Amino acid sequence: MTAFTDAPDRIVDTPFSDALSDRYLVYALSTITARSLPDVRDGLKPVHRRLLWGMRLLRLDPEAGYKKCARVVGDVMGKYHPHGDASIYDAMVRLAQPFALRYPLVDGQGNFGNIDGDNAAAMRYTEARLTPAAIELMDGLDENCVPFRATYNGEDEEPEVFPAAFPNLLANGASGIAVGMATSIPPHNVAELVDALTLLVDNPDAGTDEIVALVPGPDFPTGGVLVESAASIRESYATGRGSFRMRARWEEVREKGGGWHIVVSEVPYQVQKGKLIEEIAALINDKKLPILEDVRDESDSEIRIVLEPKSRNVDPNVLMESLFKLTDLEVRFPLNLNVLDKNRTPRVMSLKEALAAFLDHQIEVLVARAEHRLGKIADRLELLAGFLIAYLNLDEVIRIIREEDEPKQELMRRFELTDRQAEAILNMRLRSLRKLEELEIQMENKALLAEQAKLQALVASPKKQRERVKADLAQLRARYGPETELGRRRTGFGEAPSVVDIPLEAMIEREPITVICSAKGWVRAMKGHVDLADAETAKFKEGDGPAFAFHAQTTDKITLAADNGRFYTIGADKLPGGRGFGEPIRLMIDMDAGAEITALFVHQPGKLLLVASDGRGFVADGGELLAETKKGRQVVTPRPGAKLRVVRRIAEDADSVAAVGENRKLLVFPLSQLPEMTRGQGVALQKYKDGGLSDAMTFKLADGLSWQMGGKGDRTRLETDLTPWQGDRAQAGRLPPNGFPRDNRFG
Repeated sequence: MTAFTDAPDRIVDTPFSDALSDRYLVYALSTITARSLPDVRDGLKPVHRRLLWGMRLLRLDPEAGYKKCARVVGDVMGKYHPHGDASIYDAMVRLAQPFALRYPLVDGQGNFGNIDGDNAAAMRYTEARLTPAAIELMDGLDENCVPFRATYNGEDEEPEVFPAAFPNLLANGASGIAVGMATSIPPHNVAELVDALTLLVDNPDAGTDEIVALVPGPDFPTGGVLVESAASIRESYATGRGSFRMRARWEEVREKGGGWHIVVSEVPYQVQKGKLIEEIAALINDKKLPILEDVRDESDSEIRIVLEPKSRNVDPNVLMESLFKLTDLEVRFPLNLNVLDKNRTPRVMSLKEALAAFLDHQIEVLVARAEHRLGKIADRLELLAGFLIAYLNLDEVIRIIREEDEPKQELMRRFELTDRQAEAILNMRLRSLRKLEELEIQMENKALLAEQAKLQALVASPKKQRERVKADLAQLRARYGPETELGRRRTGFGEAPSVVDIPLEAMIEREPITVICSAKGWVRAMKGHVDLADAETAKFKEGDGPAFAFHAQTTDKITLAADNGRFYTIGADKLPGGRGFGEPIRLMIDMDAGAEITALFVHQPGKLLLVASDGRGFVADGGELLAETKKGRQVVTPRPGAKLRVVRRIAEDADSVAAVGENRKLLVFPLSQLPEMTRGQGVALQKYKDGGLSDAMTFKLADGLSWQMGGKGDRTRLETDLTPWQGDRAQAGRLPPNGFPRDNRFG
C-alpha cells in the first residue's frame, strides 16, 4: 500500500471489464501473430523459423555431421525462443517426421517417433541436421534480402521471415489454433505448385480453373486416395475454406482355394496406425461388424494391415465401405487457408492469392539480393580503381609510404584517392605486389562492370525479374520433379460411391429370434425360433397375456402399428432378451399414452391393406411405413371416433377384398377399387347403418375365400362360389355363409 501511496500516478481508475478486454486483446494478438498462424511467404511459425535459424548458425548443413537435438533446443531456447524445451523439441520432431511433413526440413538421426503414434526419444539421444529444402528456405539470408529484428533479450538478431525459395506453406501445409481463429492447410506436391507458379508468372490473371488443372488436390506424405469431387476441390481452393475426403489405399488379394483378404497399404494423413487397428479390433470384439473376422498388423517399414472377412461370400466393397463408415480409414481433412500476409495481418486466402503472395515475396527477395550484390560490386570497383592507380604509380606509392609522415593523406591528395582506396593500398602485403598486374585488375573490373549492368537491368525491369523467377522455379522443379523419389505424387485420386447400400447384416450379427409381445405391450426376444404355440404359453405378468408372437432375425426391422394410425420402426437387435417379462415397448418409441397396438410384424417389402374401424381404408406401400425416429410416422388419419383396426399383407396374386362388418354382413369387391396412398383416411370399403368394420382381408377370387372354423384343431372352410356376396366397394353386403366365425374375424 505504501508503494501506491508514494506513486499515486500509477493507479489507473478504469472499469474491470475494459482492463480485462484490453489485456486479453494483447494476448490474442500475440497468439495469432507470434505463435499459431504461419506466414504466407515462408509458411513458418516463429518456433519453426527460430529452430532452422539456430541450426543454420550451428552450421548443420546437409553435408555436415549431426549434432545432438538437445544442443539445438538449448541454443534456440536461450537465444531466440524463451519457451519450454518440450514445446521446442516437439516442433523439431515434427519437422523431421517423413509421415508428418511432405518435405521434411530436418534430417533426424535416431528415434523420431512413428506412424503408430509412439513418441520420439528424448532430445539427448537424438541428433539432427538440415535438409536441402531447409537450406533453400534460408538461401540468401546473408545478402540483406529480408528484415531482421532483435531477439527477445536484445543480444542477437533473427530474421522476421526467410527468403523462401521453396514454397513451404503449400508444400508442407500447416495447422494451428489461435484465439478466435484457426488454420489448416494440407501439403501439396512441389512440382504441381511450381507449374501453377509458372502459370501465374506468365499470366497473373489466370483463373482458379486453370490453377486447379495444375494443382488437382493435396499430396499427403502418407499417400492414400482423395475421393473428393472435382467441383468441391475447386470451390475449396477458390474460397480458401473446405475439406478433402481421404481414404486408405487398399487392394483385394486372392488366395488359393477361392478365399481372399484385403491389404491396406496406405492410411489417411495424421491417422495413427496403432489406434486405427485398435478401432477395427473393437468393432470385431463388440460384434458391430460381423462380416469381418480378423485384423492383423504385418507392417515393417511399409504399412501392411491385413483384413480377413468372415466368409469368402462377403463382398469386398461392402466390407470396405462399412469400415470407411465406421473407422478412420476414411477421414476429412479441413482446409482453412488462414495465414499472415506480408503486413502481419491474418486473413483467409484462396489458392491463387497464396501463390501470388509467394511470387511477390520472391520478386522482393530477388530485387533485394540484386541491390545487395550491386553494393558489393560498387565497393569492389572502388578498390580496384585504387589498386590500378597504385600499380601504375608503384614507385611513387612506395616512396610516399617510406618517406611521408602521413602517407594515407598524401596518397589521397597526390592521386585523388578515397579514404577506402588509400586504406586498402596501405594494408596490402608486399608479396601481393607481384600479383598486382594491370591485366588482372582490368579483367576483374570488366567482369564486375558487366555483372553490375546486368543486375541494374534486372532491378529496373519487372519483366526480367519475372523471367529470373521463372528460371529459378524451373531449377526447383528439376530437383523435386515427379521423376524423383521425393517429388513423385503419393496421394492418388478416386471416386467414392455417392450412395452406398450397406446391408444391415454387415453391421449386426444375424441370429434367429422369436418376438413375443403381450396385450399390455411388454416385449421380449427369445433366442432361436421356438414353437409359437410354446411362445403363447410363456409367462406373463398377472392380468396380462399373449398378443403377438412371430419369428424374426436380429437384422430385421419390426413394424408396430398403433390404433391411432401411427407406425413405428424398431430394430430387432434392440429388443430386450427373453428372460423375465421383457420391457415395455413404449420405452423404445414415443407412443401416445391412450394408443393401443393394432399390429406388430417383421417389415417386408410389398403392399399392405390398412382399414380403420369405420370401414375406410386404402392400400399402402410397405416401404413407406418405415419410421426414422422414435416419434414414428403418421400413415392413417382415422376420422374422430375411429381407430386403425386392420393391417394385413397383400399377396402378389390377390385381386379381391373381403370385408365383414360388426353387423355380420360380408362384401367382396375388386382390389382395384381401393386406391394406393401414402397417408390419409382412404375410401369406404363397406356401408353400415350401425356399428363399423370387424375385419377385412385380400385374396385371389379364383381360389375362393377361406376362414378358420371354431373348436379344436386348425380346420378351415373354403367357399369358392362367392357370387352372392360380390359387389362394388361401399355396398352393404349380405350375411355370410353358414359356419362363418361368430367373432366376425377371418382368422
